[in-house]
Amino acid sequence: MDIQEKIRLNEILQDAARAAVTGHTNPDGDCIGSCLGLWHYLREHFPRIECTVFLDGVPERFRIISGTEQIRSEVLSEAFDVVFCLDCSTMDRLGKFAVLKKQAAKTVCIDHHVFSGQFCDIDYVDSEASSASELVCDLLGTHNLSEDAACALYMGIAHDTGVFRYPCTDAKTMRTAADLLAKGIPFSSILEQTYYKKTYEQTRILSRALLDARAFFDGKVMASIVDRKEMKLFHVGKGDLDSIAPSLRDIAGAEASIFIYPVAGSLYKVSLRSSDSVDVREIASRFGGGGHVRAAGCSMTGTPEEILNRLLEQFALQLDPEAALEPADEVIEENTVSS
Repeated sequence: MDIQEKIRLNEILQDAARAAVTGHTNPDGDCIGSCLGLWHYLREHFPRIECTVFLDGVPERFRIISGTEQIRSEVLSEAFDVVFCLDCSTMDRLGKFAVLKKQAAKTVCIDHHVFSGQFCDIDYVDSEASSASELVCDLLGTHNLSEDAACALYMGIAHDTGVFRYPCTDAKTMRTAADLLAKGIPFSSILEQTYYKKTYEQTRILSRALLDARAFFDGKVMASIVDRKEMKLFHVGKGDLDSIAPSLRDIAGAEASIFIYPVAGSLYKVSLRSSDSVDVREIASRFGGGGHVRAAGCSMTGTPEEILNRLLEQFALQLDPEAALEPADEVIEENTVSS
């Protein structure tokens, strides 16, 4: 069943007066793009419905996309007739906006992460899709999109495909992107401002993370840790760290990367990336996380060194099962990194 058969927008919105669109915490380009793309469409094609986007912590670089100024970051107690959950299919990933789903009369999920069980009243999850933004394009039809909606959805597809170079990119993805380009969108500016450009602070913390990177398994796995002191020193937040894990993976000879940074107390966020030989989704899932085969993440407790060692054990199982019983190339000593 295709997405238009599963999600019949006219039926879902027939009696709705208020609709909300939301996505996961720490929203990335795909989350923001898919949410704004759907929001533009609903406002243009269902003008009688009051539609609001709820996302928390939208990075400044995405402000080039029309509609970001309308995004709400506070939680509302009022119930909505319909709530769309995009790029997210678990309550914990919705963060404080989980209350929107709980109070809604009707809920719809559109996601491309591995998913089991029911999340919303209507779920459409395709783990083979490049992005939630591509799925929104499939639902709405690119011919029905305004330039504003096309800009948002193109950005989302470009971000989650690494500007069309990750394995999740296929011929259909490229055709969808081409249809969006045909709308006359300023694609070069979108990519330059939202994907490639970095602030001075982001460049400094990236440089520090690369400088401190360590190689394991003969350089097949690159790892780096940023601690609280460094984040404070370089005046950065979690939204400034997005490019570190991909940059580590891009080092010549690396097949995968590990990036660890603090969240609160002994809780750390782990971002994993890989090229061809490592399934980082499988590794992340062992620690309660998830994502994609080539890009995944999880949250773990302990010291950074403990967390790194636990992750390296899992990488060893995939890279060389026989060597998994042997020590890693470099022994990680406790308390060598400030937390």
